[in-house]
Amino acid sequence: MLQANLSRVTDFILAGLTDKPEYQLPLFFIFLGIYLVTVVGNLGMITLIQFSSHLHTPMYFFLCSLSLIDLCHSTVITPKMLGNFVTVKNIISYPECMAQLYSFLVFGIAECHMLAAMAYDRYVAICNPLLYNVTMSYGVCSWMIFGVYSMGFIGATTHTVCMLRVHFCKVDVINHYFCDLFPLLKLSCSDTFINEVVVLCFSVFNIFVPSLTILTSYIFIIASILQIKSTEGRSKAFSTCSSHISAVALFFGSLAFMYLQPSSVSSMDQGKVSSVFYTIIVPMMNPVIYSLRNKDVKLAVKKLYEKKFS
Repeated sequence: MLQANLSRVTDFILAGLTDKPEYQLPLFFIFLGIYLVTVVGNLGMITLIQFSSHLHTPMYFFLCSLSLIDLCHSTVITPKMLGNFVTVKNIISYPECMAQLYSFLVFGIAECHMLAAMAYDRYVAICNPLLYNVTMSYGVCSWMIFGVYSMGFIGATTHTVCMLRVHFCKVDVINHYFCDLFPLLKLSCSDTFINEVVVLCFSVFNIFVPSLTILTSYIFIIASILQIKSTEGRSKAFSTCSSHISAVALFFGSLAFMYLQPSSVSSMDQGKVSSVFYTIIVPMMNPVIYSLRNKDVKLAVKKLYEKKFS
């Protein structure tokens, strides 16, 4: 009887990042530039790793997968967001919204666990170098990558199935620049308690467990670095670790701000700013932080350049 009285929404309107017209065009060009850098940077890393034989190691195997995740993650969100800056009403159909939500969750959850896998790889390389080739064999790395994507698909499927059971009435404006969990739940005219419990439980697992893995790995890594007698060696190692930790802290910090607080106390306007970091900024920064500062990558670029123009 209740379902018969509900007016089912077939389209949503994305409110976007801001409702001030004077900001629309400048933001369009800013985020277009960020997206182009993201695409070029991540595609460049994938291509470089594939065509440079000396980069065919577990570390760069994970980096290649991370670049693919970042590229897909940004592509799911940014093009639709750019359209919102140049259109009066950014309309997205219900099926498109659910598809965007599912894709966003797949790559978002996968990135959490990929960062944990990369931290574990660095832990083994620095703390157990003699066992590295055995511990991080091609088979082990392949299974870790499979596990990362499995976590993404399982989490995304669970959240999307729960969202499909939610009813939406006449209110159809999503106070966000993409279809995310909490903004959609705020529009619901049915009970969302189960959805909120599922979001909180999965968020704790997908954020807390990888964060704990990364933190533990870097504690052991730093302890090993402190045993290095060379001051220059310690300084170099700490410099590399600080860059990695900064990127991880930015990604997980913005995720935690959005998903690890009850929807009753969360602010969507603050959530938009937080979401910009893990959906747009971090995918752009990762190629620089994890790769372009690496001497092996610079050597690979130099070799490819010389090979092409020799």
